[in-house]
Amino acid sequence: MEESQAQAANFPFCTIEPNVGVVGVPDPKLDVLADMSKSEKVVPTSLAFVDIAGLVAGASKGEGLGNKFLANIRECDAIVHVVRCFEDANIVHVDGSVDPLRDIDTINLELILSDIEQIERTLQRAKKGKQSDQQKLLAGALERIFEALNSDKPARFVELDPDEELAVKSLGLLTKKPVIYAANVIDTDLSAGNEMVDKVRQFAGKEGAEVVIISAQVESELVDLDPDERKEFLDDLGVKEGESGLPALIRAAYKMLNLQTYYTTGPKETRAWTIKVGATAPQAAGEIHTDFEKGFIRAETIGYDDLVKCGSEKEAKEKGLMRSEGKEYVVKDADVMLFRFNV
Repeated sequence: MEESQAQAANFPFCTIEPNVGVVGVPDPKLDVLADMSKSEKVVPTSLAFVDIAGLVAGASKGEGLGNKFLANIRECDAIVHVVRCFEDANIVHVDGSVDPLRDIDTINLELILSDIEQIERTLQRAKKGKQSDQQKLLAGALERIFEALNSDKPARFVELDPDEELAVKSLGLLTKKPVIYAANVIDTDLSAGNEMVDKVRQFAGKEGAEVVIISAQVESELVDLDPDERKEFLDDLGVKEGESGLPALIRAAYKMLNLQTYYTTGPKETRAWTIKVGATAPQAAGEIHTDFEKGFIRAETIGYDDLVKCGSEKEAKEKGLMRSEGKEYVVKDADVMLFRFNV
């Protein structure tokens, strides 16, 4: 991830221990702001990806490597399911043939079975002794989820009220997490996909999931190329830089997780920060440090486009475009902010 390579091999279960990759989010706005502020350092925001071993049918019963390693992704915010969408007799498939929808069903069933096991343990503990109101709330929500899982429906399809959502969050139910299907194709299909990708899109559309076309083959080759060579390589494939692979996956993750970016900039540093859409100015400040949120006074704020048009913070203030926002202000995507606080 980000020009590092996890082990890859032509046999099942090459990945045993999870690979964790932290990738900086590509963002051309950072360089523009850094040039304007003459910043010494530029720090992009980042996403962490946890790569775990593949699942096979019967993993919940110990087939393959089993499903115990699923605990490694219970703390993740979303699941990226890499789905094989190419034929190649030289690359083995654990089931002996390529069928993306069968593979999706296999994984989804194993995730459901893992969640069922998790819920059964939780409900057994909850039934011991007198239940608090919070435990009753949790048990009620889990019983409804349990019923859905036994009908082969993921937990995210079960409607919960805000209190129930909060109660079940700590369990890290896998089928509660949003899903992005990464359709893995050969290089010649990267620009437009293929029939297998179309099937994945149809399936994903029914459950409100995102689909991104990637090519592990292409990504592995891009690692060794400089920027100009990368552009030329992608141009030859009919792919615009940033519209496939990792950048496209990052955009899909932001959309799926309802995330946005704001910026801080100055002589020492220009940095991007990730927050939830709908976050208030104090909550955004808290991403920098909890003291910023606790002692929040106001936030000097301007939209990125307005700041760039002005050419400098000084010019923006003279034109009256720099705003002083209070505690109720809802941060917009690409806001540039300076927080005033008192500890």
